Amino acid sequence: MAQPTNTFATNDMAGIREDLSDVIYMISPSETPFFNLVQHPEATAATHEWQTDSLAAAANNAVIEGDDVTADASTPTTRLTNITQLSDKSARVTSRGRSVNTAGRSDELIYQIELKRAVELRRDVETALLSNKAKVVGNDTTAPELAGIGAWIATNDDFGTGGASPAGADGSAARTDGTQRAFTEAQLKAVLKSTFDNGGFPDVLMVGAFNRQIASSFAAGGTKFQRAEDSTLHATFSVYESDFGDLRIIPNRFQRGRDALVLETDKWAVPILQDFHSFDLAKTGHSDARVVAVEYTLEARNEAASGGVFDLTIA
Repeated sequence: MAQPTNTFATNDMAGIREDLSDVIYMISPSETPFFNLVQHPEATAATHEWQTDSLAAAANNAVIEGDDVTADASTPTTRLTNITQLSDKSARVTSRGRSVNTAGRSDELIYQIELKRAVELRRDVETALLSNKAKVVGNDTTAPELAGIGAWIATNDDFGTGGASPAGADGSAARTDGTQRAFTEAQLKAVLKSTFDNGGFPDVLMVGAFNRQIASSFAAGGTKFQRAEDSTLHATFSVYESDFGDLRIIPNRFQRGRDALVLETDKWAVPILQDFHSFDLAKTGHSDARVVAVEYTLEARNEAASGGVFDLTIA
């Protein structure tokens, strides 16, 4: 069949208005599980400090009737530090760009800052916290950096050939990566036992996408699925029933895929020196610029309460 003669169709027309949806669809992930799970106390200095302590080993305690009391040896607390890290994201839009009629947003600069840069900044924060890097004090030419979680976990870690725990477990050195190997339930159980022996009660297993699927095959723990009650996570999670308590298995896109973190979450915190904030930059021409920033650090309240299986394959 063909169109009748002189039929005026849309392909002949000019001036048809565009059909552009007034919604912008974004697929990029934005959830930050670790940051959401831990506490955010106030930091008051660029070098954040805290103290840890431990009890003497348990023993068979028996004394002779009528004996004099001898003072038990006392040990000082351990004073630890981490450096606050300033992170920011910025955007600049021309005055014309802010004046034209745009679809899906009324102001391009506000869209760039509030709906993109602010979310990107939270992802950067999550990545820094879960990184394997030592703290950097910083100076006039070097940015201060916090020590990521890889530089703290040392007491209860399982790693590949050639790997090593971070020296000092005080954030001063990154852990040494070893040969990658497959994630097994035996590795996880060994870390859980070590953590229990050292007084910890982990409640979360945080892993990347590949090893999240591996963890689903750990049948001995009776892994089961349930709906998350934590409104900050907005997700379902599975629970691994270990010999020493339940672990929520939470996937995290922004941690190193080679790490499986066994965390007692209340023994970690993210102190905030400057909370998330934004401000305009000086106007120098026919454009406007704004920045969003935050200054924060990682507090390892007692790394011996947590652990990790490191140097895992990711494909």
